[in-house]
Formats: sequence, structure tokens, C-alpha cells
Amino acid sequence: MADRKGKFAGDDPFVIAKAWLTEAQASEPNDPNAIALSTVDQDGMPNARMVLLKEIESHGKGDGAFVFYTNYGSTKGQELAATGKAAFVMHWKSLRRQIRVRGIVTLEDGPQADAYFRSRSLKSRLGAWASDQSAPLSSRAALVAEVAKVTTKHGTNPDRPPFWGGYRISPLEIEFWADGDFRLHDRFCWSRLTRESPWNIERLSP
Repeated sequence: MADRKGKFAGDDPFVIAKAWLTEAQASEPNDPNAIALSTVDQDGMPNARMVLLKEIESHGKGDGAFVFYTNYGSTKGQELAATGKAAFVMHWKSLRRQIRVRGIVTLEDGPQADAYFRSRSLKSRLGAWASDQSAPLSSRAALVAEVAKVTTKHGTNPDRPPFWGGYRISPLEIEFWADGDFRLHDRFCWSRLTRESPWNIERLSP
């Protein structure tokens, strides 16, 4: 597309996304990798919450994925397991840009998840063991007591819990949005029918 220049230029959306995130890391005051992740329950009722994107994978030739980690038994984990689909938006006020993604979800439950878990702080690793995420909790004291219990049991180098790991979103749609004067924003949508299909790129009206 002739007018897809500057920050929108490129033939790989994952490379563009990584470049935008790198820019945001230099200007956004807090959590530039935060995404608003959306799922739906068995009745089609939507849910949304903030999680931290941990990796943008780029395998070349326009192939890649977005990876985050959480408790498989959480509400979002259960909804992801049921539908295998998710959407998210990343918004950066400092850059006046955002990226919207919709796609297919698969588990990351192997060595990559183990390596990421080991990279987390000890408190975060013990917290993952202690929290029955999304389940009712009687009190904060009960949670603190459970942390003490798992610390005694798992020590200072706990393995990754079997109920905790990663999700990889392979997008079928990625939209890059940038603020424009007079609210004439720039929007470019990359879409494909399947993960193996070529990308189609369209400019969208603001």
C-alpha cells in the first residue's frame, strides 16, 4: 500500500509491533507491555482484564505470535480453554498509538514456560503456587499463610506449577492505530483467513 509509510512501513506485522513496543518502553511511565485481554464465557458474555505481554515472537515471512503467562485455572484460563480464541488491545498514551489483535490461542506449557517462570522473582514464583487465582478468598491473611506454607514446601527454587504457564495468541487480525490531527487517525488492518494464509492489508477510515 503506497501510503503505508514511516511507523506503519514493513512487510511483517510482528516486526512492526516489536518496534512500537520498543519505542513505548522508552516513553511509557508504567508497564508498556500491558494489554487489555478479552475472552468470552460459555454464554458469550465478554470479560476483560489487564495482563502483561511477555514476548512478541517473529518467525519471519509474517509469521509470529503474542505470548503471556497466567494460571490455567483462572477465569481467563478456563475461558481460553473453552473457546481457543482471544483479543487484546495495547494502548500507549505517550505515543498516541495502539495495537488491536484477534486470534487463535494455544498453550505454551513446555521449556519456554519453564524458562520464563525461572526468570521471575522468588516472591512471584511462590505467589503463583499460593494463589488459587479467581477463586473466592476468605481473607488476605489466609493468602499470606498459604504463601508461608508453599515456601516451606517448595523452598527457594520452586519448579513451575503444573497449573501455571503460557498462552500464545496467533493473530488472524492485527490493527495498527495512530492518532491524527482533527481526529483523522491512521488505521491499518492486517487480516488473514487462517494462520497459514497470506496477510491482506487495508487502510481503515478513522
